[in-house]
Amino acid sequence: MPDRGFPSPAALRNGEVDLIAHVEAICDRVDVEDPRIQALLPEPARRQRLLSEAEALLGRFPDPEERPPLFGLLVGVKDFFRVDGFPTKAGSKLPASLFEGPESAVVTLLRRNGALIAGKAVTTEFAYFQPGPTRNPHNLEHTPGGSSSGSAAGVAAGFYPLALGTQTIGSVIRPAAFCGIIGFKPSYDRIPTADMLFFSPSVDHIGLFTQDVATMRLACSALCQDWEGGVDAAADSLPVLAVPDGPYLDEAEEIGRQHFEETLERLAGEGFGIRRIPFFPNYAELNKRHRRLTAVEVAEIHKDWYREHSDRYSVHMQEIMRTGATVSDQERDEIRADQLRLRHKMEEALLAAGADLWIAPAATGPAPHGIHATGNPIMNLPWTNAWVPALAIPAGEAENGLPLAVQFCAPFGADERLLAWGEAIEGLVRG
Repeated sequence: MPDRGFPSPAALRNGEVDLIAHVEAICDRVDVEDPRIQALLPEPARRQRLLSEAEALLGRFPDPEERPPLFGLLVGVKDFFRVDGFPTKAGSKLPASLFEGPESAVVTLLRRNGALIAGKAVTTEFAYFQPGPTRNPHNLEHTPGGSSSGSAAGVAAGFYPLALGTQTIGSVIRPAAFCGIIGFKPSYDRIPTADMLFFSPSVDHIGLFTQDVATMRLACSALCQDWEGGVDAAADSLPVLAVPDGPYLDEAEEIGRQHFEETLERLAGEGFGIRRIPFFPNYAELNKRHRRLTAVEVAEIHKDWYREHSDRYSVHMQEIMRTGATVSDQERDEIRADQLRLRHKMEEALLAAGADLWIAPAATGPAPHGIHATGNPIMNLPWTNAWVPALAIPAGEAENGLPLAVQFCAPFGADERLLAWGEAIEGLVRG
């Protein structure tokens, strides 16, 4: 894939890179390449809008010393967030009027920190399994993953250096892995969720995509609540990594498992301590219960819309609505309580093993062929269920040239430490 890098955020803030020329160049790239990739929803006057907003931003902050941290960064916003001036359809065939409301808090926060909204990025229908038209920039015959398809593909294609996504099972980490970029799912509710749409409120996380960990840390410092800057001490020593052996790892495809083991060997050679811990002994049951929790919450959110517009819902959504109707309030509450128990078990296992982070495959393998499905999110499910932060880092390629990746997961609330280590790890694992 050709170089689709971006100037550093500092270069935009200090004026080393001319913001207007930068916006023009990105719009040129989008005009040429997005008709094939289809990461962004169509916007006929995108260039004119962005140039006008860039001029206004320069007028608000003429002094580089006073510019906010995300000054001039273009951001792709998954069409699961409300953005003033844009319709919200959530990848569905339902009327946009159903989803009208105040701008999502995280979008307002992006603007306040100087970001420019590049546009709405394609999502699967209601952030579930019915794909949109987006293709993987590394190979157009392969899926970019989902549900945050356009967010991940747009960062990989060089349309924006930062993108918003959401994750209910694996909708940030998996597409980041498939597209060869950085994906980060912070601890649950670390990024404000006010006024966004929800798929399953008990497990929905806002996540981010970037091309490098340094930009991810900058974005998180602006968007995550109570972010502690300057957490670099962790990077002074190598973390001890825990491998969750057992049925969970057996879910990886042969190529994914082989690549993972090779990555472990490489990290051990660099001096990382590796601890193999039997974990998730009843993984099939955890998978089942997580999906039943999401089903009952989806059914509750959509009950009125579905009653009116059931013929506009995909087969995937119709199926999960039926499943949700079979979940009792008692079962739902029991599964919610199990989320906290799982988180505590994860923390106890790390402590007992003298480990700092979990390490696991970020996806079952490389991006599957075709765009009729978005790939299996099974490797991401337990970390989402337990609300812990997860970071996907590219780690080489499969024989067919498609990216492969590993994910690192920290205890709940240790987002700063995870990214501090992630910036150090990135140079060691990235192919």
